[in-house]
Amino acid sequence: MSKLKIGVIGVGNISSCHIEGYLSNPDCELYAFCDIDEKILHEKGEKYGITRLYTDEKKMLAELPELDAVSVCTWNNGHAPCSIMALEAGKHVFCEKPMAMSAKQAEEMRAAAKKAGKILGIGFVRRFGKDAALAKDLIAHGQMGDIYYAKATYIRRNGNPGGWFSDKARSGGGPLIDLGVHVIDLVRYLEGNPKPVSVYGATYTKLYNREELADRKAYVSASYRGKEDVCDVEDLACAMIRFDNGSTLTVETSYSLNVEKDEGKVELFGTKGGITIDPDLVFHTVTENRMSDIRFASRTGFDGSEFAAELANFVGAIKGEQDLISTADDGIEIMRILDAVYESAKTGHEVVLK
Repeated sequence: MSKLKIGVIGVGNISSCHIEGYLSNPDCELYAFCDIDEKILHEKGEKYGITRLYTDEKKMLAELPELDAVSVCTWNNGHAPCSIMALEAGKHVFCEKPMAMSAKQAEEMRAAAKKAGKILGIGFVRRFGKDAALAKDLIAHGQMGDIYYAKATYIRRNGNPGGWFSDKARSGGGPLIDLGVHVIDLVRYLEGNPKPVSVYGATYTKLYNREELADRKAYVSASYRGKEDVCDVEDLACAMIRFDNGSTLTVETSYSLNVEKDEGKVELFGTKGGITIDPDLVFHTVTENRMSDIRFASRTGFDGSEFAAELANFVGAIKGEQDLISTADDGIEIMRILDAVYESAKTGHEVVLK
């Protein structure tokens, strides 16, 4: 099989992870870029030696019928329309998280993929971490027993990236849809992808972008404009999610919060053991009738290599050599949860999912 010709729609910050992943894959040829920002488009084209540059994805798809697949790395509001357009043009699609702006859009994407007979992968990169692999092994070998409770936090003190991230019309929301999606999906994946049955959530918009602070932000959007940016997304979201396997997950995620330090932690609790990922994995259990904490010699923290792994899985699925690990079905379930948290926050009541 000849190399797959790959296009990238949206070449902002996250696209670099996709681009590097494809470049490291011997089965892929990076073929074309598309972005509405001509400056960023030409900078990325020059950096990676790509000369097929477009500002209109429809034109790119029409003029390059030889494209085999595309990565969609646009603002969130572009995920569904760009993915559907590419699928209808006969391309396989790998779409960054979150899958869409709503579960309804996500379902439309899945339907387009099914009709086209093409692969639609979703960017749940935490599924490909060494921590996830170790946790899966512990669970598969019965070391956790019955998992009944989980906690997930993704907290930043001053971490609103600004730009499109803080503009609800383009992002669909704040830290819940940007950060929380990672840890919610990781918990679902480790537990075997249970379906959500009810959600209670709350969101707060109190601290906004914190542009008045002298503290430098660790990460800013490629479209960052400082105080000129709109900010109408939540800066804190929290939720309790019940799943059909009887387990419960509590989530806290923020862009801006008055805490001591940033935090990214996932904890799972079972009848025989517990797992903490913070960022390396520690296993808590009972050994010789005493509580014990097992720290593994090899590091298991997230290091960025996971992006290449998830794209290798996508390419393997296209070639018929692997099962896709992050599917449209998974993306839809996450969107159902996110929709329910925002709905619950708006109404003040639990949302029961059917």
